Amino acid sequence: MKTQRTLPSQDVSPQRLYRTAQREIFWWSMVALVWIATALHFALPAPVSAQAAARVDVAKIDSSIDMFTQGYVERVLGVARDDGAQALVIQLDTPGGGLEATYEIIKDILASNVPVVVYVSPSGARAGSAGVFITYAAHIAAMAPGTNIGAAHPVGLGGEEITGTIGSKVTNDAVAHIRGYAGTRGRNSDWAEKAVRESVSITEKEALNIHVVDLVAADMNDLLNQLDGRALTVNDRQVTLATRGATVHNLDMNFFEEFFHRLLDPNIALILLNIGSLAILVELYHPGVTLPAVIGVICLTLAAVALFNLPTNWAAVILIVAAIIMFVLDLKVTSLVLTAGAIIAFVLGAFFLFRPFTPPEPTAPDISASPFVIGGLAALTASFFIFVLGAAVRSRRAPVVSGTAPLWGASGIATTDLNPFGTVLVKSEHWSATTDQPPIHKGERVRVTAVEGLKLRVVKTE
Repeated sequence: MKTQRTLPSQDVSPQRLYRTAQREIFWWSMVALVWIATALHFALPAPVSAQAAARVDVAKIDSSIDMFTQGYVERVLGVARDDGAQALVIQLDTPGGGLEATYEIIKDILASNVPVVVYVSPSGARAGSAGVFITYAAHIAAMAPGTNIGAAHPVGLGGEEITGTIGSKVTNDAVAHIRGYAGTRGRNSDWAEKAVRESVSITEKEALNIHVVDLVAADMNDLLNQLDGRALTVNDRQVTLATRGATVHNLDMNFFEEFFHRLLDPNIALILLNIGSLAILVELYHPGVTLPAVIGVICLTLAAVALFNLPTNWAAVILIVAAIIMFVLDLKVTSLVLTAGAIIAFVLGAFFLFRPFTPPEPTAPDISASPFVIGGLAALTASFFIFVLGAAVRSRRAPVVSGTAPLWGASGIATTDLNPFGTVLVKSEHWSATTDQPPIHKGERVRVTAVEGLKLRVVKTE
């Protein structure tokens, strides 16, 4: 008898169908909501509260203007352009610097697509000499309370007055440049010319009253609030600044910019020159050590970079070289005259290394080594030659004390009985010995009368 197979029954009641439909509607609704939210997120602009805040980049120049400062400004202008900053604020405090580096910075500012604001701050800061040119070239010039600007008369590398036809040419060229910047930015060109020709200087209040600068701001936040809404022309393009509440990003010098910029400090340059010279002398007196040679080459190379970028007085360099030569001669012929002359030559050379023999202009930045650094290096150099290299030279001149010659006449103690052979202790060493006066007992004192190869001949002493 065949058994009939039956399929399990299926629940196709209206209630089950209704619940299934509810679930499907729910999940498809969720998918639709997610899709709509994603589409709106990418299609619609973000509300104002969710948008990124405006950005303002800040660079800082707080020392003399040089070629490395110019490279720093060029880099931060590129960063401000790439990150879409509303403006680049250059916080300026400088006594001045080289005209060539200054003109390169101004070229970068004039070509910038980002508004450049020069802000002379903090209180007590100044925009002197080259700083006046940079301030005049900026799209907006601002100063903090208690600051000053001016004294832009061109001077020589050491701060000395440039006289004659060359002086007139340099001054007239500087006047033409700064009047051009004043005309471009709508600032007081007559005062700018006086700042160059007569080295006049004024406070922030006077600068604002005669339209040398555009505004006076107590701090960075006050500056950004005053800049907000200002309309500018940047490379034939109208720009309205939106800086209120902007995020401030400080763009400091990177390691290499800071290193080479600080390398142009007169004190550091003098220290490198001194250390490099001493290290090379050590290598010459002790060939093959290698480490002093490496240190000397590195220090002298860095010193050369500084010397060729600072207002170096090469006559002073000759004095320093002469001082080292006299120190070396003093090692050969000990003389207080040579020592004193070397110290005097070194101090004079270091003092005038970065300043002219004639008095500098009162408005020129002070580029010179500190008297404390000069005194310390003079003492170090004299001590090095007198004690360190002097000891090395004296050791070379001392008689050779190797071999058995120093044993003649030396006293010792018998460590065994000598009858006639045995051992003795002489100059903390054990020697085979023989005597013509046997016996000599252990512990008795002996004196060396002769050295025969590696054997001593001794006699007994009281």
